[in-house]
Amino acid sequence: MAKIKIYTKTGDKGETSLFSGQRVLKDDPFIEALGSVDECNSAIGTALSLLPNDPQLQLTKKQLETIQHTLFDLGAAIATPLSQASASKVERTRFDQEGIEFLEKWIDLMEEQLPQLHTFILPGGHPAGAFLHLARSICRRAERDVIPLSRKADISKNVTIYLNRLSDYLFVCSRYVNHLCKQPETFWTMHKHSSLLES
Repeated sequence: MAKIKIYTKTGDKGETSLFSGQRVLKDDPFIEALGSVDECNSAIGTALSLLPNDPQLQLTKKQLETIQHTLFDLGAAIATPLSQASASKVERTRFDQEGIEFLEKWIDLMEEQLPQLHTFILPGGHPAGAFLHLARSICRRAERDVIPLSRKADISKNVTIYLNRLSDYLFVCSRYVNHLCKQPETFWTMHKHSSLLES
């Protein structure tokens, strides 16, 4: 396997290449979407590094690692605009529904073990759970970045669906981690700031 060179100097003028071969500016909508996906992946990695070494969380670790790999596949699909890439590259980076189906199964399994929600909860809890909340909000941004590209039919609809389902998974997973780590959830209540001045 050829060694990957970290710096190439080809992006020093503010441009980069998509997998399709097209040169684009680094603030191009495709690059914005790829950046958000990368941020989400990094937040998931941080959550993974903070997960306790608990046998009950081993399956969760495997799920999160699988998601990290899948996000690289998803990034490859984003970097291959359907209207600009060759048929062989489109096929090579095709993003199917399998990952979506796995997310739905994992969500259902975790929800069976969690108390029902009747109001909003505040992000936080165990550090791993808090970073999963952060990953969720970044994932929502990635979804917003991808929707305009999907509207133009330049990327597969499965990419948008996966990100939508992933944000649901990350929300449930954060609750699940906090539950297993015995971190109570903080429920949202409508606060009036004047009450903070009362002694």
